Amino acid sequence: MKTFILADNQYVTREGIAAALHREKLADKIIAVGKLKELQKELGEYPDAVVVLDYSLFDFSSQQQMLAVRAKARDSRWILFSNELSERFLRYVLLQDDTLSIVMKHDDGEEILAALQNAVYHETYICDYAAHVLKDRVPPPSVPDVLTPSEKSILHEIALGKTTKEIAWEKHLSFHTVNSHRKNIFRKIEVNSIQEAIRYAICSGIIDMSDYYI
Repeated sequence: MKTFILADNQYVTREGIAAALHREKLADKIIAVGKLKELQKELGEYPDAVVVLDYSLFDFSSQQQMLAVRAKARDSRWILFSNELSERFLRYVLLQDDTLSIVMKHDDGEEILAALQNAVYHETYICDYAAHVLKDRVPPPSVPDVLTPSEKSILHEIALGKTTKEIAWEKHLSFHTVNSHRKNIFRKIEVNSIQEAIRYAICSGIIDMSDYYI
């Protein structure tokens, strides 16, 4: 049995994973964390814990930061457990760390349980979606294509850290036009902050990670 750290800000997900762990008697301790600092603190106390992480909902600033935290906790096992993980994201993180397990929230219970069980025995689990990505047989992206080409272009620049004024100048648009695009983008993808918008851009493949630096 293991200590599990649930780094997921969805209550239903945390409760579902906790119930599965109790039912299968896989965990002797379950800790829920909502912030990066809390995760780092618990990893300091339980360095060999299993971390179940929804990257898209957690407050990592980039996948590089996530991998750096993971690298410092060498004895831990990590399961990335999300609704949306883009092909670029998966290829990047798995190239850097092949011990990461991947399972999607829309996978069936058997796959999710297999990922949890494998982590207890320090084994990696890759779900069908991630396996298809790694074999260049990528299924249709799960992120809804709700943005227009112009909005995607604006979001790309926002994700690179450019201000509304800089985007307007580079694209020969008025400040008002870019600001309107920005408001529409946030409304369509249902986010309220730059950090959330960046995560959406990463998960949907709008931003190429080779161009993204923190």
